[in-house]
Amino acid sequence: MRVLSSLSPRSPWTLKTTTSLSLRLIPLALLTLDLSGCKHKAEAPKPPAQTVGIYTVHPHPLKTSTSLPGRVEAFEQAQVRPQVGGVILKRTFEQGTDVKAGQLLYVINPAPFKASYDQAKAQLLHAEAAALSIRAQLDRYRPLAAAHAVSKQDYDNTLSSARQAEADIAQAKANLDSAAVNLDWTQVRSPIDGRIGRMLVTPGTLVTAGQTTAIATVTRMDPIYVDVNLATSDMLRLRREFASGKLEKVSGNAAAVELTLEDGSHYDKAGQLRLTEVTVDPATGTMIVRAEFPNSDRLLMPGMYVHAEVAEGVDPKAITIPQPALQRDSKGDPFVYALDGDNKVTMRFVQLDRALDGDWVVMGGLNDGDRIIVEGLQKAHPGAVVKPVEKSADDKAKEGKPADAQPAHAG
Repeated sequence: MRVLSSLSPRSPWTLKTTTSLSLRLIPLALLTLDLSGCKHKAEAPKPPAQTVGIYTVHPHPLKTSTSLPGRVEAFEQAQVRPQVGGVILKRTFEQGTDVKAGQLLYVINPAPFKASYDQAKAQLLHAEAAALSIRAQLDRYRPLAAAHAVSKQDYDNTLSSARQAEADIAQAKANLDSAAVNLDWTQVRSPIDGRIGRMLVTPGTLVTAGQTTAIATVTRMDPIYVDVNLATSDMLRLRREFASGKLEKVSGNAAAVELTLEDGSHYDKAGQLRLTEVTVDPATGTMIVRAEFPNSDRLLMPGMYVHAEVAEGVDPKAITIPQPALQRDSKGDPFVYALDGDNKVTMRFVQLDRALDGDWVVMGGLNDGDRIIVEGLQKAHPGAVVKPVEKSADDKAKEGKPADAQPAHAG
């Protein structure tokens, strides 16, 4: 600075020297700033990988079933109605107890029917006596007619009278049998074994033959039926899966059925499928499936509402995933977040079958050994590298189903 100040300000050498020195110092300053900036950027710490819980997919045997609402139906039920009219004299059963076939339930006043029976019996005796006289006359006329000792007309008249007497005997026997049946019907008996309900009429009540109102109801409750409506689409799917070998039958040709009662309790006796209706209801597109259950303790009663789980079979290579792992995009398509070999998150779309015990049954989109994220989904996004922590089946069972899990319906 001192040398420059001693020079004349108007000297061209001074200006040139100053300008040249300034131009040389500018690139050096910029290079210094750039190097310091790169050094600062290289020293910035990377964010740590987020920890997520994962579940490793493995095929396993799975018993599949279909839960359907149903109604309990009686194995046998008889509504007892009087076959003859009259006044009920007495009741001989105890309400709500078991009765046997042929056991006496009511007694209808038998007096008029006993009189009709006696009258029919007397008419039979009268017809038999008249026939005896005609037969004797016919036996006498037969040789005389052969010898032409009596006219042919007299013989034919006697033969006709004998035939008419036999017809009178047959008619009298039929009337006697009818009177005997009516007399027997005055004793109203149980047609089947079962449990009888409450008393519907009392002694002194006038009943009529063929009335629409029953005077007693007897129900056979062991075994007992449960009828459910199965959609034809489900029936077709089951048949295809059985034919392809994907599902194996549980107990021979009869599928096992289990019940859940109205209070949520489980019925401890298993039933078997006994009947599949041969026609489809065109209004609902369903068909009736009937199962038979043992009911020795009479816990199941006709008309009761239950849930029947029809065992479809065993899928030997089923893939299931926890319900919290499933997500849906803006179109509603289901997908999961999976990890590749470098723990990088990828989006994997899946095809669902049904929800079962807190899991989704997956039909396609996942393979054996795939790792999917079940915890920390809010930390994951496609392309991010995460730190996986394996979640065991026990951990999944302890956690249970979260509040924001997908509803249990098939995709």
